[in-house]
Amino acid sequence: MAITAAMVKDLRERTGAGMMDCKKALVEVDGDMEKAVDYLREKGMAKAAKKAGRATSEGLVVFAQNADASRVAMASLQCETDFVSRGDDFKNFAAKVAQAVLDNMPADDAALQALVGEDLKALIAKTGENMRLGKFYVYERAANEVIGQYLHTASGKLGVMTILEVGKPETAANEQVVSLAREVAMQAAALRPMALDRDSLDPAVIERERSVYREKARNEGKPEHIIEKIAEGGVVKFCKDVCLMDQAYIRDDKKSVAQFVKETAKAVGDSITVKSFTRIELVAEEAPQEAE
Repeated sequence: MAITAAMVKDLRERTGAGMMDCKKALVEVDGDMEKAVDYLREKGMAKAAKKAGRATSEGLVVFAQNADASRVAMASLQCETDFVSRGDDFKNFAAKVAQAVLDNMPADDAALQALVGEDLKALIAKTGENMRLGKFYVYERAANEVIGQYLHTASGKLGVMTILEVGKPETAANEQVVSLAREVAMQAAALRPMALDRDSLDPAVIERERSVYREKARNEGKPEHIIEKIAEGGVVKFCKDVCLMDQAYIRDDKKSVAQFVKETAKAVGDSITVKSFTRIELVAEEAPQEAE
């Protein structure tokens, strides 16, 4: 029997399942609508789809790495309640997602969905909760790079990965440098920087802050000839708050992160550059609806 678009639409409206899942169900039962509904219910697809609008504020961030830690993945899996996130089924699947990211280095969300989407549907059906694949990141380091990892184990909902570059490959194994990479990751976890440094901060954000300080100075009656200087001073202060390298180091607020990195570089006798950081923190958000 020919499966029409109208039939697929009707089944989707009745079950809330995805369009492709509805089409597959109709093909499997030769167009019998009631059997198609049962097929989707049996597979857990209708149940999962009906929950697709519920917020997924709980979950886990999980790391995975290969044997020599030259490739590290960080992935997140979200659910509705901490009760489910603490369960072995959820923990095991979150680890599987991170391993899939590590092994396959998916290019985008759709690629990851193709790898683990069916297993995700099965877990949703088993637990009765909405779940969704969250953000993920994977990095394969060069010989002169160090990957730092930090996971906030108390909640399991916050992870950070940092990438450091050193001048000599042998320095990458130095314990002080390895420790530095983790310290910088902890810094990013604790103080939520918006960018690595001022150069990587969105210029529009900087200009917005400059405008705020400029108007504030005018409202306070400051002389016009010093307003730009005041505004620039405000931008510098802002960058100390939101740029990782400019922030006060969490273990010694008398020095910046950049100064801490410089001191470590001097101690090991090599150059060290913080190339990037990636931060994943699970917060409440609505699961996106599938596009028509």
